[in-house]
Amino acid sequence: MAFSVTILGNSSAKPTPTAHPSAQVVNLNEQYYLVDAGEGVQQQLIRRGINPLRLRAVFISHLHGDHCYGLFPLISTLGLEGKRTPLDIYAPAPMGDILEYHHRYFFDDLPFEVKWHEVKTTEYQIVMENSTLEVWSVPLRHRIPTSGYLFREKQPALNVRKEEIQRLGLSIAQIVALKRGEDITLSSGETLSHEQLTYRPYEARSYAYLSDTNYSARAAERVRGVDLLYHETTYSMAEEQWAKGRGHSTTTQAARVAQLAEAKRLIIGHFSSRYKDHEALAEECRTIFPNTDIAREGETFYIEQLR
Repeated sequence: MAFSVTILGNSSAKPTPTAHPSAQVVNLNEQYYLVDAGEGVQQQLIRRGINPLRLRAVFISHLHGDHCYGLFPLISTLGLEGKRTPLDIYAPAPMGDILEYHHRYFFDDLPFEVKWHEVKTTEYQIVMENSTLEVWSVPLRHRIPTSGYLFREKQPALNVRKEEIQRLGLSIAQIVALKRGEDITLSSGETLSHEQLTYRPYEARSYAYLSDTNYSARAAERVRGVDLLYHETTYSMAEEQWAKGRGHSTTTQAARVAQLAEAKRLIIGHFSSRYKDHEALAEECRTIFPNTDIAREGETFYIEQLR
């Protein structure tokens, strides 16, 4: 089952000729979720071969323009494309008021429903859940209320070892009980634990999106063990005081979060336009967290299944 993240934009607020503001697409088993929606996001989706009609939901971290200005033309285009199913939008307040305003003046004839779900930016909690996925809000430390998001795949069901089914002559009821993690009793009276007869086909995977924020040890704790971590690195390590005042992080701060979180891999983005050499920023991170990559626009990062 595929689990990947495609980078649509990796720059911060100031426009540049070659970079786009924050936007990503998370794909879990061909279910697509947009994370932030900076300007130009619909064009970026099309460039990367992602049909906007396939988006199941949108997650907005905060209401600064470089993270949400692209949402409104995207909604309009979805209407032109004939979308009929609801679009769920998870975002802090007052996104509901903003959407209502746009609906009044620009979306009055939309053929689908836009459903806003308020994200409490001070609470770590599940904001969306379906049969394969949980999405958690992760409070961040920015100049306005901001939430990161943790995408956590649900644990797959246990599999019963085929050779044990045949050897013991297990019934359907016993197989179902084992898949639920229950022990079983054979006709002989012997009790067998489910650990003896089952295995997990693969380990559940996770992805965390942390942007924009000052350094936060608490956020690191809340995404502990994450497979892939995106953390903003608006500034180099030399600009720590400037980053603090602007509600952002430096390269080495992002790396320390990844280290504290025991993340398996770190990708960095939300670069200030002052930096032309993003590889130099990645090298600063690698002095603390070696497994660091640049969230390059157009690149897709795959989270592999571990069996």
